[in-house]
Amino acid sequence: MRLMVTGGAGYVGSVVAAHLVEAGHDVVVLDDLSTGHRDAVPEKAEFVRGRVQDAAGHLDASFDAVLHFAASSLVGESVTHPGKYWHNNVGGSLALLDALRTHGIDRFVFSSTAAVYGAPEVSPITEDAPSAPTNPYGASKAAVDQLIASYCAAYGLRAVSLRYFNVAGAYGRYGERHTTETHLIPLALQVPHGTRGTVALYGTDYPTPDGTCVRDYIHVADLADAHLLALDATAEGGAATGHLVCNLGNGTGFSVRDVVDAVRVVTGCAVPTHEAPRRAGDPPVLVASADRARELLGWRPSRTSLEGIVADAWSFLREGEAGR
Repeated sequence: MRLMVTGGAGYVGSVVAAHLVEAGHDVVVLDDLSTGHRDAVPEKAEFVRGRVQDAAGHLDASFDAVLHFAASSLVGESVTHPGKYWHNNVGGSLALLDALRTHGIDRFVFSSTAAVYGAPEVSPITEDAPSAPTNPYGASKAAVDQLIASYCAAYGLRAVSLRYFNVAGAYGRYGERHTTETHLIPLALQVPHGTRGTVALYGTDYPTPDGTCVRDYIHVADLADAHLLALDATAEGGAATGHLVCNLGNGTGFSVRDVVDAVRVVTGCAVPTHEAPRRAGDPPVLVASADRARELLGWRPSRTSLEGIVADAWSFLREGEAGR
């Protein structure tokens, strides 16, 4: 198929683009490089530098589907600069969906987030959990999900929204490179890498086995597999007859201390920690139920070892940067 991947120079987008190319698809990456990297675009993919708001000028009727990753995604920034998130995430997605209508493209896969659930009281979290985001980032993604659902109902769009939790790991030369890093595994790996002295434990008195928050970590390559299956689901006769929402997760929760211990094992570094106050809005446990993805997409994560996830991220940090 001929496919457009918006945000395909970013972390998850580049890994998915690489998988699509390897599967034999004709891939066009649209990215403004505000947070992405030109060298993260697969060699066999065509690159177009541009904003998702201008996608109509880069799409045409030859495209079979669009996979949409382009978004602003920093929770803290969304609180201090909410306008950016409404303009980029909601406004950009609306412009993109209108571009699909203009060119008669009726298949769509959206990179959503578990942040739409906020701080749910029940775990594992299912897709039926109420949408109660606690920040503008999660609210903007929830709004896009609603937007997609309305376009599916009104215009016959077939779409899948994939809501995922903590993505980590790397896929060969494609890995996590953020100017502002907020994710635990890359932050912890900065200690053995020599760019950070210690890891903060934000809250050690949660009602969890070791007192630290528990989160669901998913390998980025497993995530990419899910996007290809979601794309298949949007085909005529596929599982996505309208708007299908699926959670993606490992199904197993790992605590902050578990992650730090895994980094210690993988790197052989002591990785000192220090206790810090709880962050507002951090629930004790966030673990996904991925039963719907298994049943309707046929997706089963195969890279579920925490140490394996950390090892791939560590290899990318050491070897990937050296090769760029």
